[in-house]
Amino acid sequence: MMTLREKTSSQTSVDLPAKPKLCPGRAITGMSATLLPMQADGSADWDGFTALVARTFEAGLVPAVNMDTGYVNLIDNSDRRHVLEITQKLAAGRKYVAGAIVCDEQGDNFQADAYRQQIEQTAEFGGTPVVMQSYGLAFQENAAIVESYHHLSEWCDEFITHELGQKFAAFGKIYDLDVYQKMMQIENCIGSKHSSLSRQPEWDRLALRDKLRPEFMVLTGNDLAIDMVMYGCDYLLGLSTFAPESFALRDRLWRQEDPAFYELNDVLQYLGCFAFREPVSAYKHSAAQFLKLRGWIDHNATHPDSAERPESDIPVLREILQRLEELTGEIG
Repeated sequence: MMTLREKTSSQTSVDLPAKPKLCPGRAITGMSATLLPMQADGSADWDGFTALVARTFEAGLVPAVNMDTGYVNLIDNSDRRHVLEITQKLAAGRKYVAGAIVCDEQGDNFQADAYRQQIEQTAEFGGTPVVMQSYGLAFQENAAIVESYHHLSEWCDEFITHELGQKFAAFGKIYDLDVYQKMMQIENCIGSKHSSLSRQPEWDRLALRDKLRPEFMVLTGNDLAIDMVMYGCDYLLGLSTFAPESFALRDRLWRQEDPAFYELNDVLQYLGCFAFREPVSAYKHSAAQFLKLRGWIDHNATHPDSAERPESDIPVLREILQRLEELTGEIG
């Protein structure tokens, strides 16, 4: 029986090392998937969302809106558009990224025109599209997947692709490494978010990037291993919406080769392991609980169609928040 390492390596003709080397002193690009807070009645809390996006910009991270953390597959297009309107106004010319999604059903064909509408809507409001997966896009034959991304690339100046494990959403898929390699070679594809919650596939993508296209961003979405930045990943994380200022501080510490990086990363990882336990998709409710404790939003409700966490989580989150505040105060 082939090992996971052998299976992964057999998918590409490029020889890959087992693990990349550490990259101390590297500047990290941090993208934070911003929560769309909810009111008690299940409607969006637009004031809370506006404040969270503003805090993300102020921290120095790139807001990523209309992502899984923003319930992109559960809200309608008018709400997605309003998300973009708010973010563009706050951005004032600064960079942000936004999910472009097509909500289809299992067995549906690839809907190119629907993707075009979402990509063009994102570009209209000054955002860089993150092309989210759908059944019709991700569950084609490999050659058709690559051809579809080439087709989508014609409708924007630059874009980011996205691999999503099925623990996050049923329409997600982690591509074969050969598909990733061909996708990475699309000229105006500037990066790809990888959310398998597994290190080895991500290390393989980093090694491939380093050999073939060093400027390409491998954006870790592994909230259970946020130290992937030590190996050369950038990130697009849902966990960073809990504490964008702490992530920005952690990133500066790595750039400065300050050993305080490790203890701060440990506390943030503790938060990630707790919030992203099974069912993983309930992390959005954990985020709402945590942000309510911080006084940043008024309600800790989640979307009515999203998984919930028990109220008993709140004391644990409060303990983590206290430790995080103590630690960042000591470092600052």
